[in-house]
Amino acid sequence: MSAKRIMDLLGASLGLLVFSPVLLACAVAVKLSSPGPVFFRQERVGLHGKPFRIRKFRTMRVTDGSDLQVTAAGDARITAVGRLLRRSKLDELPQLIDVLVGNMSIVGPRPEVPRYMAQYPQVARERILSVRPGITDNAAIAFRDEERMLAASSDVERTYVEEIMPIKQRYYLDYVAHQSVAGDLAIIARTVWTIVGPQRRQS
Repeated sequence: MSAKRIMDLLGASLGLLVFSPVLLACAVAVKLSSPGPVFFRQERVGLHGKPFRIRKFRTMRVTDGSDLQVTAAGDARITAVGRLLRRSKLDELPQLIDVLVGNMSIVGPRPEVPRYMAQYPQVARERILSVRPGITDNAAIAFRDEERMLAASSDVERTYVEEIMPIKQRYYLDYVAHQSVAGDLAIIARTVWTIVGPQRRQS
């Protein structure tokens, strides 16, 4: 077993233990906020192209119709509780379970839906999928306000595919080329600071 996988197992186990009261509180809040399941499950592309269903706390009302797979700030489907969970990134905490079962890593390229992953060039796609997708990475930090950026667009999906995805691809390929345990720890530290640092508390 690699050092990265050991770190993932220890980190995910400790995270689930430490954040268990927060997870419970979030689950209750989601359930009371609107009818529907506590978790949102969506197919993503994992290691070596194997699909899996990611776990998040549900932040939207359950509706039929729209197949849009990116979300902009101000989306009418987002509940009041959902806005808080998305802003604080608490909706991502259930992915610690995905880390434990082996579908994800704590640090790695964010997993894409099949529809968007298929649009990456083949060589880039193969390199990105050579590692487990992660809960956080440098692209997630750089695009922490992605939903606000998309809210200014008249065509959310086109903006995501043509403007944001190419930048994320560069971040992902850089991670695959230079990944290390020390680098992962640095990304985790930057992620925590991004969420709880002064600039976030003031926003």
